[in-house]
Amino acid sequence: MLVKNWMSKTVITADVNDGMNKVIDLMKEHDIGMVPVMKKGKLVGIVTDRDLKRSSPSDATTLEIHELLYLISKIKVEKIMTKDPIIVPFDFTVEEAAEVLMKNRISGAPVVGQDGKIVGTITKGDLFRVLISLTGVGKRGIQFAFQVEDLPGTIKDVADIIRHYGGRMVSILSSYEHVPKGYRKVFIRMYGVERDKLPQLEDDIRKKATLLYVVDHRENRREIF
Repeated sequence: MLVKNWMSKTVITADVNDGMNKVIDLMKEHDIGMVPVMKKGKLVGIVTDRDLKRSSPSDATTLEIHELLYLISKIKVEKIMTKDPIIVPFDFTVEEAAEVLMKNRISGAPVVGQDGKIVGTITKGDLFRVLISLTGVGKRGIQFAFQVEDLPGTIKDVADIIRHYGGRMVSILSSYEHVPKGYRKVFIRMYGVERDKLPQLEDDIRKKATLLYVVDHRENRREIF
C-alpha cells in the first residue's frame, strides 16, 4: 500500500511572506493542523498548530482583539515555520511513512513526487484510515487472536477451520512482537459463522493454536484468555 494512494491530495499551502493570521485562517477553514510553506513554487518549510501556539504573543491576554489581530498579521510565516521539513516520497509504503512520522515525532509530513515537488500530505489520520482498511474493522464481524508456532502451514490450519464453519475472512495479520522465540501472533477477522457454532469453532482452533482473545463486534462480546 503506497503513500500516493492514501495521502491527502488537496494541498493547502502558504507563502513565506504571508502573515501568521492567514495560516490560522487556513487551518480553521480546512480543519488541518499542518500547512506547507512555499517560496517561488518550492517547498521551504512547514507550519503546524504547535508552531502557532509557540509563536503567539505572550501578552495576548492584555490586548484588545483588534490589537491582537494586528499583531498576529505582522508576524510572517517565514519567522515561525520549521525550515527544511521532513518529507515523505510518494512511492513510500504506508509502513515506511509511519516509521518516518514516529521516528521524528511528527503528526504529518508533505509528500513529494519524483521531481521533488509537493503532491500531497500524509498525516496520522491518513495512517489510521489505512489501519482501519487493513484490519477490515468496518466489516465488524469477529476477530480471533491466537499464537502459533512459526512454521509453514500453521496459519493455514486455523484458516481452514474457520472456512470449514463457513467463515469468510476479511483480514489476516501477524506479528512477532511480544511472543516467545519460534512463535508468532496471528489476528484473523471474519464473518459468516452462525453464532451457535462459535463455541465449537473456538474449541477446534484451540486444538491447533493458543487462543488469546475473541472480539465479536455484532454481539459486543469480548473474551480474553
